[in-house]
Amino acid sequence: MGEQGSVRPGRAAKTGVIKSGKPGSDTSGAATPTGGTAASKGRAKGAAAAPKAAAGWKSESRLAMVRRARRINRELAEVYPYAHPELDFRNPFELLVATVLSAQTTDLRVNQTTPALFAAYPTPEDMAAAVPEEMEELIRPTGFFRAKTKSLIGLSTALRDNFGGEVPGRLDDLVSLPGVGRKTANVVLGNAFGVPGITVDTHFGRLVRRWRWTEQEDPEKVEAEIATIFPKSEWTMLSHRVVFHGRRICHARKPACGACPIAPLCPAYGEGETDPEKARKLLKYEMGGQPGQRLSPPADYPGKPAPPLGAG
Repeated sequence: MGEQGSVRPGRAAKTGVIKSGKPGSDTSGAATPTGGTAASKGRAKGAAAAPKAAAGWKSESRLAMVRRARRINRELAEVYPYAHPELDFRNPFELLVATVLSAQTTDLRVNQTTPALFAAYPTPEDMAAAVPEEMEELIRPTGFFRAKTKSLIGLSTALRDNFGGEVPGRLDDLVSLPGVGRKTANVVLGNAFGVPGITVDTHFGRLVRRWRWTEQEDPEKVEAEIATIFPKSEWTMLSHRVVFHGRRICHARKPACGACPIAPLCPAYGEGETDPEKARKLLKYEMGGQPGQRLSPPADYPGKPAPPLGAG
């Protein structure tokens, strides 16, 4: 099977909001989006046109919030027309395994680890028969390798025994597998089967609270509330765009507010660096001219592929 990550079923091209565009470079050497509207270009250069005062956000109605949220999604679609899952995979089984491995580590470390893992255990049947100690050594770089080995052997055994060695395309079936929760299930459904889903990871939860789309902390409650704001056709790509923005610009500790293309729409503007030049130095991955997380990114990814394990 060809790489599912390059096809990206359910991509928002169906909605007509994704336009072609590649990051170029500014005088600071950091990549900036060149696609998108004149307004979004202007915000990308100077960031905040005139962010609303704090009191203004507090009085925002539900309808105004929904309109603002959907506008943010449209703006992010122009900034990240290439948004994609940042785990390397060629089929649903590889995506499922990689997503389980991604807990408490970076996608980069997972991508550097899975080539050897999938060479040793290419199918659920192979992984179900693995010697735990041997698998532990292969996935040790991802951390929590004993618990992850138990989950991987358990879910592979369940796939072999209960699903004919195939990854199921239903949420209820996926969450029945050892080590698979709603977040993992939605990643697999959205990116391997084209079934819309909202993936609530730490980046997604942080940003939607900063943007005042929700005040919920529990991932399932966050998922439920965000699902009422956007049409189902947007769920998968919305997840990618929000996560991309959280990893590249809207960081946890020091957001690059001064380089943010949606600053005027953000109630949390000012929590991070607002000076445009200083903010551009905080940009990460392709936005900062650095390698991404995937060793084998999709063809339309404008940044540099990540190096294999031990390189550099």
